[in-house]
Amino acid sequence: MSTADDYDSLSKEEREARDKEDRLRELAEQAALPYTWSQELGEVDVVIPVPKGTRARDLVIVLQKKKLSVGLKGQDKILDGELCKEIKVEDSTWTVQDSQSVLVHLEKVNKEQWWENVLTHHPKIDTRKIEPGNSKLSDLDGETRGMVEKMMFDNQQKQMGKPTSDELKKMEALKKFQAAHPEMDFSKAKIS
Repeated sequence: MSTADDYDSLSKEEREARDKEDRLRELAEQAALPYTWSQELGEVDVVIPVPKGTRARDLVIVLQKKKLSVGLKGQDKILDGELCKEIKVEDSTWTVQDSQSVLVHLEKVNKEQWWENVLTHHPKIDTRKIEPGNSKLSDLDGETRGMVEKMMFDNQQKQMGKPTSDELKKMEALKKFQAAHPEMDFSKAKIS
């Protein structure tokens, strides 16, 4: 594990490489979570994918000063744990969007502090690198943004038991091949 002193002794190029590496690791850790989140100094928004057709009455959601829990009735919770900082419960809300995701809006008690994570047991982000109003996906460079969007899509698909983008590509390639070779029998083919 690197220390701050160690970082100070690096050249500008080494620092940039380390920062990029840390940023990619952080993005990968965040993309693996069962939700996406964004924050302003005074609030945190958490978006949790749920099966299409989910309605408010299908959900069990607990919002407390230091606790957040979201799940579908009769199933394991999608997320459950201690919030990294306190929230104003009376000003925090949740809503179902397009019957396929839940938006949980959390009002921070301390509006002068960036959160490192939503739940204390989840991977942290480096809050020193946050630039106000600049922590949105649209601000990433094209390649990084594409990687993050793919990881988020694949993670969402897995959550819902659907094929990932790579699996969808394979299925598409197979369909094209089958269409190009109608004389071949694919009925007993096993796809891996």
